[in-house]
Amino acid sequence: MNPYFFGFLLPFVASLLLTKRKSDKKRGVPVEVGGEPGCAVRNHRFERPIETHWEGVSTLAELFEQSCEQFAYMPLYGTRKLIARELEVAPDGRSFEKLHLGNYEWTSYADAFKTVCNFSSGLLRIGHLKDEHVAIFADTRAEWQIALQACFRQNITVVTIYASLGEGALCHSLNETEVTTVVCGRKELKKLVDISGQLDTVKHVIYINEEGVSTEVSLAEKCTSWTVKSFEEVESLGLERPVEANLPLPSDTAVVMYTSGSTGMPKGVMMSHRNVLAVVSAVTTIVPDLGKKDVYLAYLPLAHILELAAEAIITGVGASIGYGSPLTLTDTSNKIKKGTKGDASALKPTLMTVVPAILDRVRDGVRKNVDAKGGLAKKLFDIAYSRRLAAVNGSWLGAWGLEKLLWDMLVFQKHKLCYCRAPISQGYGLTETCAGGTFSEYDETSVGRVGPPLPCSYIKLIDWAEGGYLTTDSPMPRGEIVIGGPNVTKGYFKNEAKTNEVYKDDERGMRWFYSGDIGRLHPDGCIEIIDRKKDIVKLQHGEYVSLGKVEAALSVCPYVDQIMIHADPFHSYCVALLVAAHSELKGWASKQGITYSDFADLCQKQETVKEVLQSLAKAAKQARLEKFEIPAKIKLVPEPWTPESGLVTAALKLKREIIRKAYEKNLAQLYC
Repeated sequence: MNPYFFGFLLPFVASLLLTKRKSDKKRGVPVEVGGEPGCAVRNHRFERPIETHWEGVSTLAELFEQSCEQFAYMPLYGTRKLIARELEVAPDGRSFEKLHLGNYEWTSYADAFKTVCNFSSGLLRIGHLKDEHVAIFADTRAEWQIALQACFRQNITVVTIYASLGEGALCHSLNETEVTTVVCGRKELKKLVDISGQLDTVKHVIYINEEGVSTEVSLAEKCTSWTVKSFEEVESLGLERPVEANLPLPSDTAVVMYTSGSTGMPKGVMMSHRNVLAVVSAVTTIVPDLGKKDVYLAYLPLAHILELAAEAIITGVGASIGYGSPLTLTDTSNKIKKGTKGDASALKPTLMTVVPAILDRVRDGVRKNVDAKGGLAKKLFDIAYSRRLAAVNGSWLGAWGLEKLLWDMLVFQKHKLCYCRAPISQGYGLTETCAGGTFSEYDETSVGRVGPPLPCSYIKLIDWAEGGYLTTDSPMPRGEIVIGGPNVTKGYFKNEAKTNEVYKDDERGMRWFYSGDIGRLHPDGCIEIIDRKKDIVKLQHGEYVSLGKVEAALSVCPYVDQIMIHADPFHSYCVALLVAAHSELKGWASKQGITYSDFADLCQKQETVKEVLQSLAKAAKQARLEKFEIPAKIKLVPEPWTPESGLVTAALKLKREIIRKAYEKNLAQLYC
């Protein structure tokens, strides 16, 4: 019998036996709340928002100490040993640093707790006062977490700063919070020395020992009045002269976390221990079977609440954290020496967190690889992908059973980036809500939605009449997403006006945050993000353009690496800045016989711009965009936008205002 028949028959029979489809399950249920009128839902399992998952634990400091006692001999922090750095010269003469990394070496929970206690005491021994702030300005690594937990043990508020932050934002963050002690890495120490004359309150710098750091240390000692000590020196001081712990209360501020500044100068969000613990508890409650067996790959910035909360969850359940980086993540990552395993291959994690932009790049990489092969391989992939997608979306006639095994063997094993059996849970949250808002449950496999409210949150949609989004809309209510619960933070540091603008307390004592995002509420209580208030621009003749929606639709174009749509309200059309995909554009030019001196030259050629515009129009047609939503003119940008350049956030979100200023002349020319 034809094997395809078995693949269709077995799942069909199984589906007939099901009494209730997953899509019919109520995941969020209506709830009566205070404050501004709207359409509110809660998690179907919890009548009120939860604050802690662990009896007797009300702060992050207590959670860490409890875990270190309970899982004392389990591995906690894993770090790869650096064997060698090498410079690799490309055919065009450019040189790239490649790393030869060894296996993961582990620190147990008990040993990590000793280090935390020693470092905590050492902070006070170098002269740091308990009511002063400590900033952690470093890449994600074990020392970052040790410094964080050490501060918590003395109820010292930590200021978190992205390692990729520019000089202006860095000075603003350190001066506004009056930081006196900074924990940093080698490259961050160099940045601090460069702006030392602009820092008003810094007295102590603690550097993480890395290869080559001695040069920066000498420079800091010579050019500043700071006390400069290594991480190990501070730890030793604490070991010699321990100080009794001064544990925080739930209402105490654990972290002042500076946002990535996508709409201007970064704002410091004040998070209490209660706020963060609520999210950690909520996720722990709804994710099944989290425990000691799990291994988590940490590579996102710990200065981002998503990573900080994720690592707190992992610690709370006794699992292990292996540290990596975006540039060493896979065997083919930019900084991995050929023949050396990437972090994921070396660690073999069971859990990791990703931001949408990273998943988009994985998808685009697979898609472009498939398109390049063409022919039968592309047709097979398209069929297999559509069948598998239908299955995960609940189709009775999807790729289950033997058919699934067949597609895995014929197609997906050849594209390992998408051959993943692990479930992916989508969520939605903001820095202001400690990353908590919604989270899709383990058996929810639909795409395009972000799940029901987390057990720590209520989600409410309120009318935004100006944009045409109303809770009375049919068939589903729409409106601005407002989040309430114990995870909603105190507000912005030294910015009462902005705090009062987006935070509100209702008559029942519930705190709400007005996100500015537009959502749609599905019948099962799940939320779909459909727009953002700040991304909507009204054109000259009254049409509304949703910049984010158009960018998402056009990002599937093979020539697009990054894209920013710009709409001037005094014109009737929009334009785009487009970071071109090198390999695809060069491949097209080669087929067309187009000669060029370098990639920047290729991007300026009229025939190149015309080709990309045609490709964008094709993608726009597939997405059913209106004519006024399709960019009439484009500027091709040869160099990528990176966090280091300050044009995107650490999560790779566009910093629109900064990009607009950087390309102000180009945008003006597009409207000529």
